[in-house]
Amino acid sequence: MDGNGLRGLELRSRIGGDGVLELSLQEAAVPEPAPDEIVVRVEATPINPSDIGVLLGPAALDTAEFAGTAARPVVRAHVPAAALSAIAARLDASLPVGNEGAGTVLRAGAEATHLLGRQVAVFGGAMWAQYRRAKAADCLVLPAGTRPRDGASWYVNPMTALGFVETMRQEAHTALVHTAAASNLGQMLNRICLADGIGLVNIVRSPQQAALLRGQGAPHVVDSSAPDFAAALTAALAETGATMGFDAVGGGPLAGQILAAMEAAARQAASGYNHYGSDRHKQVYLYGRLDPGPTTFERGPIGFAWGLGGWLLMPTLKKLGATTEARLRARVAAELKTTFASHYTAEVSLAEALQPEIMRAYCRRSTGEKFLILPQQGLG
Repeated sequence: MDGNGLRGLELRSRIGGDGVLELSLQEAAVPEPAPDEIVVRVEATPINPSDIGVLLGPAALDTAEFAGTAARPVVRAHVPAAALSAIAARLDASLPVGNEGAGTVLRAGAEATHLLGRQVAVFGGAMWAQYRRAKAADCLVLPAGTRPRDGASWYVNPMTALGFVETMRQEAHTALVHTAAASNLGQMLNRICLADGIGLVNIVRSPQQAALLRGQGAPHVVDSSAPDFAAALTAALAETGATMGFDAVGGGPLAGQILAAMEAAARQAASGYNHYGSDRHKQVYLYGRLDPGPTTFERGPIGFAWGLGGWLLMPTLKKLGATTEARLRARVAAELKTTFASHYTAEVSLAEALQPEIMRAYCRRSTGEKFLILPQQGLG
């Protein structure tokens, strides 16, 4: 804090009209809170795949050049010319990064003074920063004994996992399929389904990931790298009756393989032959892009009663309504250290988040690897 008020560093991403991406730490003044606002000293903020999308846009990390100093690094990379038209709205704009995080309330407007000194979790962008001004009503007050590290990943993964279950119920399905199931999000979804008695088929990509989930009580785990993947998936779908899937991979044949296995399981239970296949609707939603390539599938094996679409958290919550969202938030708050606990493989400072090896590590988006940024660390 200086004579002009509170100032802090924040990580910014800018793509120029020339196709050059620049990442840097910028010092900025922190505005005084409005009556219904607070200023949070951000102490922990995770790196989510959605954050990497804003951070890099369509820039290729293998073109990155690293400059600046250890305390004030600068990263520049190149966006393919063919991709510029799709991001025209963000060209030459300096964007803040980071969907969520947690910390301590330093300042509060007249309507929020009861939050001074409290630890809260925040969602809404611009969290890869030392300080964040936010609406008090949009924050989650952390329960006593809950550290900012415990509450940093309070929104994206927990609300997504709960959103899957609410979507399943709203669309009259009774069991789920989930890919990249050994991720932090996948482990949360497994715990929710075990607690709520919901059938869940977990699709993983290695025997090690399968063992991890089975060790957490998951009864249906299928390894997509195994030679019997299609048969094992069909058997698990037949046992659970799952007809809705959520796919974090996006590209490649996996979504189509899930639909085909759902159809095969439905035909096993059919009482007779139907030229058009099963009349039970099968739905797969793509919610991630771990594989940025085209989504491919064969029409023949999936019948006619199917759907393939995109799923995003915020439009889903808007559709569910404020009452449902409040109920889901309350469950997250009550179960932050159990159902919705996140595990991190590394903790880094804001400056370290722009170091070459660290960027390459979190941009791999490997299952089981999750990074936590500590904005107050190493910037003295």
